[in-house]
Amino acid sequence: MPLSGRWTLTRYLIEERRRFPGASGDFNALVLDVALACKAIARIVAFGTLPGTPDTLGTALHAGQPPGAATGGEVNVQGEVQKPLDVLSNAIFVRTNEWNGHLAGLASEEMEGPQQIPASYPRGKYLLLFDPLDGSSNIDVNGAVGSVFSVLRAPQDVIDSGRDVIEADFLQPGAAQVAAGYAIYGPSTMLVLSVGNGVAGFTLNPHLGEFVLSHPGIQVPEETQEFAINSSNSRFWEPPVKRYVDECLAGRTGPRGKDFNMRWIASMVAEAHRILMRGGVFMYPRDTKDPAKPGRLRLLYEANPVGFIMEQAGGRASTGRQPVLGVKPSALHQRIGLVFGSKSEVERIERYHHEPVPSDAPAPLFAPRSLFRA
Repeated sequence: MPLSGRWTLTRYLIEERRRFPGASGDFNALVLDVALACKAIARIVAFGTLPGTPDTLGTALHAGQPPGAATGGEVNVQGEVQKPLDVLSNAIFVRTNEWNGHLAGLASEEMEGPQQIPASYPRGKYLLLFDPLDGSSNIDVNGAVGSVFSVLRAPQDVIDSGRDVIEADFLQPGAAQVAAGYAIYGPSTMLVLSVGNGVAGFTLNPHLGEFVLSHPGIQVPEETQEFAINSSNSRFWEPPVKRYVDECLAGRTGPRGKDFNMRWIASMVAEAHRILMRGGVFMYPRDTKDPAKPGRLRLLYEANPVGFIMEQAGGRASTGRQPVLGVKPSALHQRIGLVFGSKSEVERIERYHHEPVPSDAPAPLFAPRSLFRA
């Protein structure tokens, strides 16, 4: 058999579609276009800080501009300074997917509002949300980065009328996702995908230019001795989070009876990938650092797609208080606390949030650094 018996992404999607005899194939074509965008970004990321960018699909799609045209340096809607690769990666996602007739609209971390489908292109029945380059702060140190995406069905009135999409059309809970996935650009490029029937991983074969099924039926390992959290924020943590971390750090002499290792890569995609491969728990919880931001990560195009993948792989994703896939969004760029990984560990953290705060632990609102500090 070709490819040593391994399926390509195209073959995988066709086999999945056969479970739904009435399917039109639009969804498969959409996922393949997303994969094409990820291939283009992988090639650009691989060139790092070398002058110019390769003459690939990525540069051709960037509004028809020549290599090096993306300047970056602007501040996006998140209040974050965009790097050139943020701008270019966003353009690649838009240009690769806006023309195909499968989408009613797009939304991205890098764009303030929904991106309309140009009038010259047909419109479809899906919505695509994405973070085009997660962990871009790692680029300068040659660290792992990735792209993450979510696919929703457009509201029926959008499909029927063909009207322009508005923000409210995207405000659907994570449980409504049709598919979700991420690409990680590391020593090899991988695409991890769920279409609601488990999780599969595909490795990009650079000779063929194809994503090839390399990790079928991914399951989050249940037993773990790793956790990931940015400990520089420990003074802002709520008591349940501090309790969990303290118990892990106490090691085999503490209440958990075993030693833990702490990880932090500063890329949610990279953290999620490690947890899928060998278990663990990731925490970017709500804290008291900035009362205006009840979390760091964005719900619709970061927390929801990763949460969907974790749940499909037998893990769990939570705000710390409730399943993240059940949260009703209130804004396109809404932030939220996020905990995901091995199911038993996430459930433990949820349980700590619902238990009374020990009498010797200060309530977070009245801690030394609090909403009411002088």
